Amino acid sequence: MTKTKRITITALFAAICIVLPMAFHSIPNAGSIFLPMHIPVLMCGLICGWPYGLVCGVLGPLLSSLMTGMPPMAILPGMLCELAVYGLVTGLLVNKVRTGKKILDLYIPLIIAMLFGRVFYGLMNAIIFKAGSYSMAIWLASAFVTSLPGIVIQLVLIPLLVYSLHMSGLAGGNARTEKKIT
Repeated sequence: MTKTKRITITALFAAICIVLPMAFHSIPNAGSIFLPMHIPVLMCGLICGWPYGLVCGVLGPLLSSLMTGMPPMAILPGMLCELAVYGLVTGLLVNKVRTGKKILDLYIPLIIAMLFGRVFYGLMNAIIFKAGSYSMAIWLASAFVTSLPGIVIQLVLIPLLVYSLHMSGLAGGNARTEKKIT
């Protein structure tokens, strides 16, 4: 995939980081439950690689906060760090994991990135952003309990979408050269 195509796809995913969460704003707490901004960042890392995933993870929440007020400024720093880690880790691992099974080659980087991002988010809140008022119980509740529907959506939707984009040739793959999903 050319650099121009990667930049264009990254810009598209950053725009989706602004638009997709807007669909959830009418539902109370929907952002923290369904995690709509996480989806384009994780996909960007898987499709474009780590530099682009990292940029999308920084620009997405920052632009969304500036344009829509969501996430609120109080939540933005931690979320920005979390999403940056998502884009970075998925992008780093997608080219390193080679199991011979395309679906595992997507799931392994995705799951590892989701765990690293949540841990980094918790550490940044505990050490810097909410020092003294952040606990393990708060982190577990926000990172895994409240967001369980969003985690499930990510695990079902992202590999399916990324695989489909690769098979169509829109995301660097080629339908003639890709192996059948196993």
